[in-house]
Parts: sequence; structure tokens; C-alpha cells
Amino acid sequence: MARNRQADLFKEDEQPDLFGAAPAPVYRPAPDRVRSRLEKILCEARAAETMPWMPTTLSLYREIFPRMSGYLPEDEALQFRIAFEAELKRFDAI
Repeated sequence: MARNRQADLFKEDEQPDLFGAAPAPVYRPAPDRVRSRLEKILCEARAAETMPWMPTTLSLYREIFPRMSGYLPEDEALQFRIAFEAELKRFDAI
């Protein structure tokens, strides 16, 4: 019977990484910097009588605000998200 010399493509690599790569470090921003940035966004919204941001900036803030708040303790993150949503609702009501 002929021997199959083709490598098994679904088999785990048997050879270790040549450079001994360690897992990539996980980046966690400093909570104080996150708080500061979220407060800045909220202050900008609270100071405005109408929507202060262009549609692209608003879209960005809607995406990143909840993600950024996720780096804070859960109760504090929830307060930030509620305040942000309240400001967005206020602009829709005007």
C-alpha cells in the first residue's frame, strides 16, 4: 500500500513558534482617563441647545460611548450610558 506523504492540514502544529511568542498583552485604559473622556462628551452635549455634533461624530459617539463606559464599574457605567441616552433624547425632542 502506498504511503500518504501529504500533511494533515487540520492537525495542530507540532513545531513550536520560532520566536517563542507570548500572548499579546491586554490593553485596559485607566478608569480616570475613561471617566474624563465620557464627562467631556456629556458636558459638550449638556451645554448645547441643539445637536452639537455632525452625523458622523454622533455615529461615532453612539458606538464608542457604551464601549468606553464598559471599562468602569458597572453601576457607574450604567449612569453614564443613561445620561448619554437622555441627552440624545433631548435633542430629538427639540
